[in-house]
Amino acid sequence: MANSIERFSTSERVLHWVVTASFFTLLLSGLGLYSRLFTGYFNLFGGGGNASLVHKVAGVIFFFSSLAMFLLHLRDVASFDRDDREWFAKGGGYLSRGENHFNIGKYNPGQKLFALFVGIATLVLGITGIFIWSPLSFSRWVVQLSLLLHGTMFVGAVMFVVVHVYLATIGNPGTIGAMLYGFVGRRWAKVHHPKWYREVTDDNP
Repeated sequence: MANSIERFSTSERVLHWVVTASFFTLLLSGLGLYSRLFTGYFNLFGGGGNASLVHKVAGVIFFFSSLAMFLLHLRDVASFDRDDREWFAKGGGYLSRGENHFNIGKYNPGQKLFALFVGIATLVLGITGIFIWSPLSFSRWVVQLSLLLHGTMFVGAVMFVVVHVYLATIGNPGTIGAMLYGFVGRRWAKVHHPKWYREVTDDNP
């Protein structure tokens, strides 16, 4: 591992995959609850009743694991500096034909925004889910508002996750390996996260 650097510990990776597994379980079990067009997905869980139960259990797991992951990385994702603003100004280099290099820390601004969105989405989905879980215990308008917010945040979360998966795989080769094995190559770190590289190695790329 002389040419590699640890990017994520085992506990961080396990937590990430728990969040990921619970999210996609929520996605599949919730599609039929979101619209009648997707009730066929209930068959994956043995019917609508089972899908609803799985959705509730997965929701609890997702809420606490996602919140824990957000708090774990809050210090790294909640601040934006001048280098981050430069990244924003140039669109992260994704729209440029030339090769762009930015002085980025452990997470680039796009990753920070995604993490902040996930934190907010977790709270909104969790809180509204409580009202939807037991609709007869609350006022009708509260339940209806919760359904609207829950559905809107659900759609937004799916869109963000699609982009996240693309950028973590095809969009930025080598990124997914960090969450699979915990390590990244030194050259990858120098190119994509030079500021973080210097912080963890005391070396200049």
